[in-house]
Amino acid sequence: MWRYAAWVFLFLPCWGMAETYSGQVTRVSDGDTLWVKPADGRAPRKLRLQGLDAPEICQAGGETSRHALSRLVADKTVLVTVKYQDDYGRGLARIWVGEKDVAALMVQSGQAWSNRWRRSLGPYAAQESHARASRLGLFADPAAELPRDFRKRVGSCYSGQSWSAKSSSR
Repeated sequence: MWRYAAWVFLFLPCWGMAETYSGQVTRVSDGDTLWVKPADGRAPRKLRLQGLDAPEICQAGGETSRHALSRLVADKTVLVTVKYQDDYGRGLARIWVGEKDVAALMVQSGQAWSNRWRRSLGPYAAQESHARASRLGLFADPAAELPRDFRKRVGSCYSGQSWSAKSSSR
């Protein structure tokens, strides 16, 4: 029995291993979602940056956030590490351009919030604190709304309905 347990603990880490690859960004949907074509020729993959939450595309700051992400990754080879999938089938990814963590740069420049979970301020809390103190990007507006609160109030920008019609009916 103990041999079986030893094998399970020996190989258990393999089941949760991350996939790492390099590739080219082919499209940026919004400030936290992009498509990367792996260098090995596989089809482009839809990825969401792990650890941050950017404004929805139809939310104030959404277009600016998308352009900021696009400027960071356009025409560059990126290194991608995916360990999890989100509820929409996107890979939750850590993405680097050279030695730079793209999500950290987005939060530090005020284009996204560090992703909060329960009482945690998230992995990029220090970068967000810097952006807030410097009133960068979204944090120049004291009334900037967290994307999760916007989604609860308005719904998805991609639902097929006009978000402005939805928000005015609430």
